[in-house]
Amino acid sequence: MKIVVFDDGGLLSVETALWVRDHGHEVVMVPAPAGLDPLTREEIADALHDCAVVIDLAHQPSPATGTPPGGHDHVGDEASRLRSWLRSVGGLRRAVLAAGVRHHVCLSAVGVGRVRGPGAFLALRAREAMIESAGTPYSILRSTQLFEAAEGIADAATEDGVIRLPPLRVQPVSSTDVAMFLAHLAVSRPVGGVREIAGPEQVGLERFLRIALAAEAAPHRPVRTHAHSQFFGARPRPADLLPGPGAFVAPTSHRAWLAARPTPDPGKSSR
Repeated sequence: MKIVVFDDGGLLSVETALWVRDHGHEVVMVPAPAGLDPLTREEIADALHDCAVVIDLAHQPSPATGTPPGGHDHVGDEASRLRSWLRSVGGLRRAVLAAGVRHHVCLSAVGVGRVRGPGAFLALRAREAMIESAGTPYSILRSTQLFEAAEGIADAATEDGVIRLPPLRVQPVSSTDVAMFLAHLAVSRPVGGVREIAGPEQVGLERFLRIALAAEAAPHRPVRTHAHSQFFGARPRPADLLPGPGAFVAPTSHRAWLAARPTPDPGKSSR
């Protein structure tokens, strides 16, 4: 079975492809770190020829991966960036349908069904609605924040050298565990709905970032919590980013994940 991974250029895409290959299937990775706009219709159609399953990891304005809508460039009109991003999402949806792909898998974020307001959650809700209405059997995996996304989350929340966060509870997860579950969904029957994945431990968002940034040996940035601070353009309630009772709880703890990583060299920090 041919499975195509639209690749955002990150580790998650590579790990997902490797897990799919371990299941014994052919994997084709399509580089799309800036979305699908740079690709022609012919290039997308060629990639999807004889494809049974698409795993879309190219479109990630996600609180899980630490990327706001439109990337880290905050210049310009948010509505315009959102329209451009959804146009790219719609292009893939139409290509998937035209190619007769039997299963569309995508990654979203826990909390999409609860968090209201603008920003990344609005974009992810719109993408989920587009996939649900497209006519192709689908599976949507909502993930909690990735361990690997801590620095991206901190950068997006930094203002005048201070990380400003709302008082949120989170249950972060390893990208390896997410990749393994994505691969499992891809080689299984379409869910026709949403699954959730989370790590084994619940913690305050500010504590998660403090521990993660200290482990990265990054220069110190104060972390402040305030009820009116935003999280990727929205103001979630304290428990909005926690998984529901039916979520798959992955085994890797943050402590175990940190212990398995090479010790960072403070002299190589880019900050």
